[in-house]
Amino acid sequence: MSEVTLYTTNTCPYCAAAKSLLKAKGVSYNEISVQTSVEQRTIMMERSGRRTVPQIFIGERHIGGFDDMALLQQRGELDALLAG
Repeated sequence: MSEVTLYTTNTCPYCAAAKSLLKAKGVSYNEISVQTSVEQRTIMMERSGRRTVPQIFIGERHIGGFDDMALLQQRGELDALLAG
């Protein structure tokens, strides 16, 4: 299984939705809060090219935000990415 990394904040409903989807699939993930860490937010923006959360990575592949992950799920493509 590929490593999943989520950059999140505590108050983001899309972050909660992303975590909920992954939990429902039984997928563990590494959550990195950017709420109070300027350093982690900078790393997130450098990796993703985006400023918003969540930013989701499966392995080294940038998936995007929750809407992007949900679209992969609808297309039936998410499980294959998670499997590696």
